[in-house]
Amino acid sequence: MYLQSYPIDCKSFMRKLYFFFCFFLILFPLRISAQNYTSKPKLVVGIVIDQMRYDYLYRFAERYGEGGFKRLLNGGFNCRNAHYNYVPTETAPGHASIYTGATPSMHGIIANNWFENGADMYCVQDTTVKTVGSETPNGMMSPKNLIATTITDQLKLATNQRSKVIAISIKDRGAILPAGHFADAAYWYDRMNGRFVSSSFYMKELPKWVQDFNNLKLPDKFLSQTWNTLLPIQNYSISTADDTPYEAPFQGKDKPTFPYNLAELSEKMRKSPMKVPPYDMLTCTPFGNTLVKEMALRALEFEKLGKTEGVTDFLAISFSSTDIVGHAFGTNSIELQDTYIRLDRDLAQLLEYFDKEVGEGNYLLFLTADHAATEVPNYLKDLGMTAGYISTKGIRQKIEDYLTQRYGEGRWILEMDDKQIYLNRHLINSKNLVLSEIQKQVAEITLQQEGIAYTFTATQLKEQYYGDGIGQFVQNGFFPKKSGDVIMVPQAHWLSDYWKKGTSHGTPYSYDTHIPLLFYGWQIKKGSTIERIYITDIAPTIATLLNIQFPSNCTGNPIEDLFD
Repeated sequence: MYLQSYPIDCKSFMRKLYFFFCFFLILFPLRISAQNYTSKPKLVVGIVIDQMRYDYLYRFAERYGEGGFKRLLNGGFNCRNAHYNYVPTETAPGHASIYTGATPSMHGIIANNWFENGADMYCVQDTTVKTVGSETPNGMMSPKNLIATTITDQLKLATNQRSKVIAISIKDRGAILPAGHFADAAYWYDRMNGRFVSSSFYMKELPKWVQDFNNLKLPDKFLSQTWNTLLPIQNYSISTADDTPYEAPFQGKDKPTFPYNLAELSEKMRKSPMKVPPYDMLTCTPFGNTLVKEMALRALEFEKLGKTEGVTDFLAISFSSTDIVGHAFGTNSIELQDTYIRLDRDLAQLLEYFDKEVGEGNYLLFLTADHAATEVPNYLKDLGMTAGYISTKGIRQKIEDYLTQRYGEGRWILEMDDKQIYLNRHLINSKNLVLSEIQKQVAEITLQQEGIAYTFTATQLKEQYYGDGIGQFVQNGFFPKKSGDVIMVPQAHWLSDYWKKGTSHGTPYSYDTHIPLLFYGWQIKKGSTIERIYITDIAPTIATLLNIQFPSNCTGNPIEDLFD
């Protein structure tokens, strides 16, 4: 009877159902969108591997386990064509560019060292601060030379300082530049005593957990061991022979061959006339990376990173021993391959611990490198490639002779390395000479020397715009108050004659610029891109994922393929 009294109007019902369905479709995406605005990872992990070439991801892959590099490759997003876009490609500007999203022309860290106000300047030196955790001067460091904010700075600003930011590395610059200006702490390794130290810029004393970690004396434990290959040496066939003329043997050892008795070598280095710091030996082995990993695990545990209520924390880790081993033994050595196989296991332990303490899917991780490296030039020469070594002293002498002969006696060059020439501007002014003309003459003389491909004057770089090519790389690395009067660019596969054994980096060529860039974890889809991406794109990508402001001097762009 009830139904008969109130019969259903099918058309009206269907119309209401249709409008309800449309309303639901509109509302549902808005609800999801609103969730995206407020959701955030509990922890961001930035991993920088010093001197890692892109091809190491694959060249050594057969010996990697499933939990380290392969896990990131198989479950993350791989930027296969990521490059640096400036010179020099060195550790300090590399770390600064990763975290600021800017080139040296914008953030001011133009090299590891430069010449400024008549004196040598180290990238993070600061005489106004003191070492914390040691009696040595190795903690008199800060980010004062970095004139841009970092992505870690922006995270602290966005959360009213509630986010925790911790940075750890063997190298002081590998910790300080990622940490930025507002970090809770940056820790690095004091080679004089084997302890992690910091600076009064960050704190008055080391936290108890850091003191306890130092008291474990892990460097002593590592240096009491023998470094032998992790796997049977015949499994390293992708590398050159164990004993080659292209490697620099450790001081106190005749040949660059396994095994390495670290206790014996450490003792010889300590007693050498070169005054090598007592605990320096550890940095030249893969165990330097393992020490950093152990320190990072302690920081995660005792600082409770990833557990700060309602905000995202940040852990910046830089593995430096890969660079030191690479410099000594070259890119094709068994020593380097063994270092990466061991680092792969360290990464696997880190990822497993992040899963346990923060939760899989709750942390956002990126892995990259501060630069790559060339093969040993003499090795390439023996294979028939045009390569060689530049005599910096020889070039300097020719410039001094020319200017003395033409303009009279004087110290015409104040400072010079294999990349920059700083002229004596006071002398030039005192002789009523035109600086730009002297720069031009020096550039022309330098260009005539063996192994030099390009030269640029400071006047050119200030007055002209280079939209592409080598000129753009040089201009992106040029900062008028810090850079030299003449910038040199070597030919491909030419290094300073300081590196006649082992290898180095610093050029605009792909062997130095092409580095790995992997994203993994929170809201990161599995995939890859072959689009050309620059190192300056990392910071704005992280900022976009976190919905926070880009670093102040950022010139990079978010990686679009990561958001598709």
